[in-house]
Amino acid sequence: MTELSNLTRYTTFIGVIVLCLLSLILVAVWSAWFWIPFAAFGALSLLGLHDVRQEHHSILRNYPVLGHMRFLFEGIRPEIRQYLIENDQDEEPFSRDARSLVYQRAKGQEDARPFGTRMRVYDAGYSWVTHSVQPKHIDNTDFRITIGNDACTQPYSASIYNISAMSFGSLSGNAILALNKGAAAGKFAHDTGEGSVSRYHREGGGDLIYQVASGYFGARAADGSFDPEKFRETAALPQIKMIELKLSQGAKPGHGGLLPASKINEEIAEARGIPMGQDCVSPAAHSAFSTPIEMMQFLARLRELSGGKPVGFKLCIGHQREFMCMVKAMIETGIVPDFIVVDGAEGGTGAAPLEFSNHVGMPMVEGLTFVHNTLRGAGLRDRIKVGAAGKIVSAFDIARALALGADWCNSARGFMFSIGCIQAQACHTNHCPVGVATQDPLRARALDPESKSQRVARFHRETMDALGEMTGAAGLDAPCDFLPHHLMQRQSDLAMVQGNRAFAYLPEGFLLDDIAADHRGYKERWARASPQTFDPPEVTY
Repeated sequence: MTELSNLTRYTTFIGVIVLCLLSLILVAVWSAWFWIPFAAFGALSLLGLHDVRQEHHSILRNYPVLGHMRFLFEGIRPEIRQYLIENDQDEEPFSRDARSLVYQRAKGQEDARPFGTRMRVYDAGYSWVTHSVQPKHIDNTDFRITIGNDACTQPYSASIYNISAMSFGSLSGNAILALNKGAAAGKFAHDTGEGSVSRYHREGGGDLIYQVASGYFGARAADGSFDPEKFRETAALPQIKMIELKLSQGAKPGHGGLLPASKINEEIAEARGIPMGQDCVSPAAHSAFSTPIEMMQFLARLRELSGGKPVGFKLCIGHQREFMCMVKAMIETGIVPDFIVVDGAEGGTGAAPLEFSNHVGMPMVEGLTFVHNTLRGAGLRDRIKVGAAGKIVSAFDIARALALGADWCNSARGFMFSIGCIQAQACHTNHCPVGVATQDPLRARALDPESKSQRVARFHRETMDALGEMTGAAGLDAPCDFLPHHLMQRQSDLAMVQGNRAFAYLPEGFLLDDIAADHRGYKERWARASPQTFDPPEVTY
C-alpha cells in the first residue's frame, strides 16, 4: 500500500507518456492531425524524463512534470496577489488606492470616490489633517521655495514636489526622457540619481539635481576617486540647479553596489564615465572624506567647483550621533550646506538585500523629525532647507511631511507610476513589462516618452492642486504653514493624540545651552558627538 502511495507522485509523468503513445497510435490508425498532441505530450514526456534525472530540484525529481506548476505559480504570485487577492489598502509596497490615485491624476481622469472612505478610521495608525470652519481658496498652486543660504551665489527656486533620485541604468532611457520632459513642462526638478547625467537627461531639458555618490559618476577618475575637473565640467551644465552628495539611501543604507560588466552598455558608460568591459563598483563609503569636518570641507569644495550652486547631502538616518557629528562640524567650520534630504527606510530601489530593505535604516517620519529638531537645537534650521522622501504620492503625504518639518518632498515611485509602472516588482530582472526599469531595447520601446511626459506633468500639477485644496481646508494660506498641531493620529484603538505631542518641535538652540533641559535624549547624544570623527566614544557598560 505504501509503495502504491509513493508511485502516485509519478501519476502525471506516467499519464503524459500514456497520452503520447496513444496519440502515436491514433496517428497510425485514424488521422495525421494527432501529430499535434503527440508532439505536445512527447515534449512533456521528455521534460519529465529530464526532471527525474536532474539533481538540482528535489521537487521535480519527486513530482516530474507536475512540479513545474509550483514554479509557474511562484513566478506569477505577485500578479495573482495584486489583481485578485489584495485589499485596496494592502501596501505591497503601495496600496491599490495609492496607485490608482496616481494613475487617475496622471491621465487626467476623475479621482473622486463615492460612498465614503474605505480606511479603518478607528484603527491605530490612522491619521488626518484638522480642518477649519473658515476654509480659504488658493488660486496659485505653483508652490515653491528658494534653496540656497548666504554662502550660495546661485540659489534655486524649487517646486515643493520633485522627482527623487533614479539613475539611468536603473531606469530605461525612455523612462528618464519621459520624466525629464515632464519636469521641464511642469517646472519642477529631477534628481539624476547616482548614475550621473545621461544623454536622455540632456535631451529632456528639465531642471536637474546632480547626485554625487560614492562612485563619483560624472566626476570619476580612472581609479574611482573624485576628479574635481570632471565634476566642474559636469556641474557647469545649465540644466543642473543643485548638487546632492549622497551618503545613503533609504532602501539599502550602508550598502554599496556592483554593476556587472555584462550590464554596462555604451550609453551607461558614457553617462557614468566608466570603461566598457569592467565591473563598476560603488563603494559603501566615500573616499573623498572620512571625518565630519572633512565632509563639510568637501561640500564647500563642491559649492566652489559648481560656481556657487546650492549644495547639500542626502541620507537615511542610522546612528543619530553621527548626524550630530555632522551638525557639530557645521558649527566648528562655519560651512553650512544649503539643504539636507532625509530618505526614509521605506524608500524604493531596483534591488537590495532583503535584510537591508526590511531592517536597516530609520523610517522617514522619525528620521525627518530627528533631523529637523537637531537643526533647531543647534540653531541652524533657518539656514538649511530640508527635503523628505519615502512613499510620498498624495497631497496628504506632502502635507504631513511639511508639518513634521520638511520644506519640500521628493517622490520616485510616485512618478514611476505616472509613466506606467504597474508595481510588477521585476525591476532587478531587466524584464519590466512596461519598459520603465529595464535596459532591454524592445521592452523600453513600449514606453512613449512624449505621451508619458504629459502624464508626469499632469500628475504633478493635479497633486499640487489637491495640496492647495487641503491647505485651504485647513484654513492656511500656503502649505509651508502646516505645523504638527494640524495633524491628528490614532495611537491605539479609540485613543488619539495631537501632532504637536507626537512630533513636537523642540526649542531653538537648546543643544547649545548648557542649562537648558534635555529632550528625549538629544543632549546625551549631542555630548557624545564629535566634529573630528564619526567613531563612537568608548561606552561604559
